Amino acid sequence: MRRRFYLTWFLLHFFLILAVSFHSVFQDLALGLSWLSPFSEPLWKKGEKLTENATGVSLKDSNPVRQVATLYLYSAGIPAGYGYFAPNIPNSTKLVFELHYDDGRIEYELPHVNDTDAGQRLITLLDYIGQTDYEPLRQLIVKMLAFSLWQTHSDASSVRAVYGYIKEPTLEEARTGATEEYHLLYTYDFKFR
Repeated sequence: MRRRFYLTWFLLHFFLILAVSFHSVFQDLALGLSWLSPFSEPLWKKGEKLTENATGVSLKDSNPVRQVATLYLYSAGIPAGYGYFAPNIPNSTKLVFELHYDDGRIEYELPHVNDTDAGQRLITLLDYIGQTDYEPLRQLIVKMLAFSLWQTHSDASSVRAVYGYIKEPTLEEARTGATEEYHLLYTYDFKFR
């Protein structure tokens, strides 16, 4: 009986690893982030939806099955930071802060880091901000980054955080002269006085 339990648990764990890994692959392929033909993107979207269903991600947040699956996935470290085969390479996300002053001046700043390791962690954090579906959490993370910047610019009356991503052209688009495009996703305004 114990042996059957361990085998079942091992198979479930391995299934979840594969489902999360394939979801990541299908998601990138569905977004056209490969050299594969864009005509196959609907197939990748179906695969992405199938793996979402397998891991419970497509269920409502209040669903107990989703809550248990999410708890186990994150407790086991399955979706965090690394895919199954290689490190997670984040998309080209960008966070820009507009510092507004009482005299009408506006300054633009990027998040500051002290060393290379902190820079890598910041890149991963920026990627997670874009992947976060829970709006209050996303806003809190951005507010903490904005507050850190405001501490060095405390005479600013407000801070606007602008978050987006840079879409690189595909090989075919680059051949026709297309360049990268910046896409705005979220804008937040903060006052810390």
